[in-house]
Amino acid sequence: MTDDPDTGRIGLVCFQLAMIAALLAASALVARSAHAGTATIGRTWPIIEPDALAEIEAKLASLPPDLAPRFGPRSNWTALQAASLGAARMARRRMVVPFYTLDTEIRLPDGRLLYPKGYSFNPLRYVALPQRLVIVHARELGWALRTAAPTDWILLAAGKDGGVSHPDPIALGEKIGRPLFLLEERVKQRLALTVAPVIVRQVGQTLVLDESPPDAGRPGAGR
Repeated sequence: MTDDPDTGRIGLVCFQLAMIAALLAASALVARSAHAGTATIGRTWPIIEPDALAEIEAKLASLPPDLAPRFGPRSNWTALQAASLGAARMARRRMVVPFYTLDTEIRLPDGRLLYPKGYSFNPLRYVALPQRLVIVHARELGWALRTAAPTDWILLAAGKDGGVSHPDPIALGEKIGRPLFLLEERVKQRLALTVAPVIVRQVGQTLVLDESPPDAGRPGAGR
């Protein structure tokens, strides 16, 4: 592990954001394996590829210990700028099917076409979100902590209507003792998010979005 706490925490946040993106935006590979997978008969061997987190930690350990100050205040880092959402004014429930469309064709090793470019599918047919996403502005963090289960992920959105424009998930996470994540623009688009607070949960092959002001009770209580 790196001796620089800022660099280590930044690497962890980036890794965790990559996990969210993998679940919500890069599920085409999962669908591909689900369609094209075949039974394996015969001997098998353990996977020998290095652990992804170990590779990240090794890379961080090789960086200079004073790397973070070279980039200036974290508030100016583009990697730590969340997508912006409006404020929820009323309780509302919406359903979203996050269809994914391939931007390139997929072929088998022998050259045969497996999926053409433009093929669309619902990734929720093949993957399941193991937790809810509780998406709030920084000013609603107290409400999120009271609402979110220990396994839920809390995502911070950039605020409007006088809210904090670019919340710092590292500083806030250290303050409350719980990992926090930033809402990425591509996740916002994939989930058709417009306001916060909102709780996103999977029901079958559909995402249920419960939007509600923080003083209107707990949305999604019927989970």
